[in-house]
Amino acid sequence: MRITEAAPAKLNLALHVRGKLPDGRHAIETIFAFCEHGDELVAQSANALSLRLAGPFAAALPAQEDNLVLRAARALRDAAGVTGGAALTLDKRLPVASGVGGGSADAAATLRILSELWNISPVHAAAVAPTLGSDVPACLLSQNSRGEGAGDVLTQVDLDLAGTPVLLVNPMVPLATGDVFARWDGEDHGELDDWRKGRNDLYPAARLLVPQLGGVMQFLDDLRGCQIARMSGSGATCFAMFDSELARDAAASSIPDHWWSLATRLR
Repeated sequence: MRITEAAPAKLNLALHVRGKLPDGRHAIETIFAFCEHGDELVAQSANALSLRLAGPFAAALPAQEDNLVLRAARALRDAAGVTGGAALTLDKRLPVASGVGGGSADAAATLRILSELWNISPVHAAAVAPTLGSDVPACLLSQNSRGEGAGDVLTQVDLDLAGTPVLLVNPMVPLATGDVFARWDGEDHGELDDWRKGRNDLYPAARLLVPQLGGVMQFLDDLRGCQIARMSGSGATCFAMFDSELARDAAASSIPDHWWSLATRLR
């Protein structure tokens, strides 16, 4: 049995940091949306768990035992009492540590694909997801949602954005989420109401760590047809939403060669 599962790129259309939670994590309010493209995972029946890495960003991933895909697989196997294994192949197409949920999306895709391969209830995946990272529950759902708490308390929302052309751009500088949160200014700048009028409270901190972000954001803001441009998550990927695919594709053709980009649409 061979199954293929998409691990779509995650965008934070807005991200407000409201303070600290009792467990030390940051309290946030965010709107999650997902792209039509991202990484891809393949699973086949096997006696043991194994992972093969492929794709343009495979070399940037951590050693196999520390890879989030295998951690998710082991956690799900233990939670569900599964005795079998799986041969997994991850086609890593998204940059690592880039604010688009690459690792979280991969972990979530692992939970979905193994739930099907092992024919187990999805309740096990839902229980395991929060233990793997704050973004994993949203990526497991992979639908438009509002995230509160640490981003793992979800409410589905209807954004009416399916098919919206979007361009993702990364200056090819990885950013560790912990480092960015450590530079957050500590101020609560207000609740997230209308995401279109919102912001990303982590952008100033991320820009201190990666000054190139200022150039990326200026580039996106100046593009013809760009409706909204923001940084996603803790960076360093930024995105621009367009009024047409023609405008998006024209913008994509002007991206500097030393930046990574992805022309896609929202799901």
